[in-house]
Amino acid sequence: MKSSRLRRRAGWFFIGLSVLLHLVTLFAFAQQPDKLAAYTVIPIWVWGGIGLFLSIVAFWFLRAPLSLFITGIWAMTILLEADEARVIANIGKSRPAPGHAGTEDGRELIRVITLNCKYFSYNGVSDPSPDIRRWNPDVVLLQEVHPHHVRRIADLLYEGRGDYRIYATNGIVTRWSIRREVNPQPSGFRVQQATIRTDDGVDFEVVNLHLASAATDLRLWRRDCWRTHRVNRAVRLRELGIAVSILGGTAPGYPVILGGDFNAPPSDPMFGLLKGDFEDAFTNAGTGWGNTYHRRIPIHRIDQIHHSRHFRTARCTAVTTRQSDHRMVVADLIPPG
Repeated sequence: MKSSRLRRRAGWFFIGLSVLLHLVTLFAFAQQPDKLAAYTVIPIWVWGGIGLFLSIVAFWFLRAPLSLFITGIWAMTILLEADEARVIANIGKSRPAPGHAGTEDGRELIRVITLNCKYFSYNGVSDPSPDIRRWNPDVVLLQEVHPHHVRRIADLLYEGRGDYRIYATNGIVTRWSIRREVNPQPSGFRVQQATIRTDDGVDFEVVNLHLASAATDLRLWRRDCWRTHRVNRAVRLRELGIAVSILGGTAPGYPVILGGDFNAPPSDPMFGLLKGDFEDAFTNAGTGWGNTYHRRIPIHRIDQIHHSRHFRTARCTAVTTRQSDHRMVVADLIPPG
């Protein structure tokens, strides 16, 4: 009798914990308050996994349909809210293949790659150039590179017939010509902007971003952890806001490709600055596991490619390279018609 009562109390306790965690998680990810930045930097499917575990344990103790109902609610929350689940809508889409990007709707696709190269130093000495070359890109956005790295990639890809620009620790490489740079920006600001002209004489703007490094303190029981994440988020919001403002003032109405290492997942509220004017290539047509960091266990999609509505995404995927701690993103875009 006493054992049965304890089981019921334990069951209701775990149900209560699961429900409470679900309410907190829904509020945190729906509202994205800065004070909870330390909470939302952890993927929603992690919190969902904890909630599922609690509801399953509750069912073991209670054997009640309510715990199964809560389990179903958690499963639906993960399915609807997790960025990783959004590719389900892209079932049937093909993924980019190495080599030439090909054509779509009678037009040559523009293949764009973004990669944080970690200064060619991952695991001691590394060089991702051959991995990039395998995909025969038209535009490459590089972060954490030295000038000689950018030159090496440009020479390997286009054998002296391409063009490249370097700013801070960023690099833009293209098979076409770069007509203009918008530099410099504020000190320490790792954002690079250039105008590219294709062989057909079509101009489009490219913005290569490497926003402030993410906070990595996950000691949620410490007050300074919450403050660190709040301040860190504000810095990236400011940086992206400046980049968008400069772009609007220097290339209004231009077709734009904007990508790089955002150091934040797609759920971060700073991406509200891009809504309405830009589309996320991976959300539109991504296939496979799109998370890019860390290469070994990619739990965050911090490397992204966005584009203005002049373009359309044909294909997009994240590709593992053993030469960086990031995975690189490959996107095939249909140019303006």
